[in-house]
Amino acid sequence: MDYQGVEINHFAHDAFRLKKAGLVIYLDPFKLTDDQLEPADFILIGHHHFDHCSVEDIHKISQSRTTIVASHSCLAELQRLSVEVKEVVWARPGQILSFDRLVIQAVPAYNLNKWRSAGALYHPPAENHLGYVIEIGRVRIYHAGDTDNIPAMAELKDIDVALLPVSGTYVMTWEEAVQAAKIIKPKLATPMHYGSVAGSQADALKFKEHADCKVEIV
Repeated sequence: MDYQGVEINHFAHDAFRLKKAGLVIYLDPFKLTDDQLEPADFILIGHHHFDHCSVEDIHKISQSRTTIVASHSCLAELQRLSVEVKEVVWARPGQILSFDRLVIQAVPAYNLNKWRSAGALYHPPAENHLGYVIEIGRVRIYHAGDTDNIPAMAELKDIDVALLPVSGTYVMTWEEAVQAAKIIKPKLATPMHYGSVAGSQADALKFKEHADCKVEIV
């Protein structure tokens, strides 16, 4: 999918690749196939779970010029990375990182009502897992990460493209994602987090059917 000059590719689960004028950005790379591999300028990782911080996939796209931006929860996993990268930036919710051709805002991502066991959320607020707003050129793309419809979404402004989880179980259900889209008001939304670990394409199709905004399934 091309959005105002930004190429947006959705791979497995929450994995995306953004490209513009030679700049290559991966988000939560997972189960990448050979034809999906390119040397990355930036790799953004929301949290440490295997389907987001996949060291095997990160290794395949890392090089000496790669900057990795990650939640502190990824420390143990990224210490296993055997490729020397340019730098690893440990981000926290609310932090804004400015690079030559890119601005990255780290935003909260957590659960309100998705329970691993009694009293234990899959993604607790205290662990500071992340979503990201990526500003590339004049396009603002929100990758929500593993999250519910949380209050911080109301603070997001001028989002062009929202990449929203829809599977339920660990993240928003498609119904909750529809409500989140009403709050965020993106120009375009794309569903993610289905068909691999949880959920199915039916969740993506339901989201597209009921969302108020334009939806592209990619």
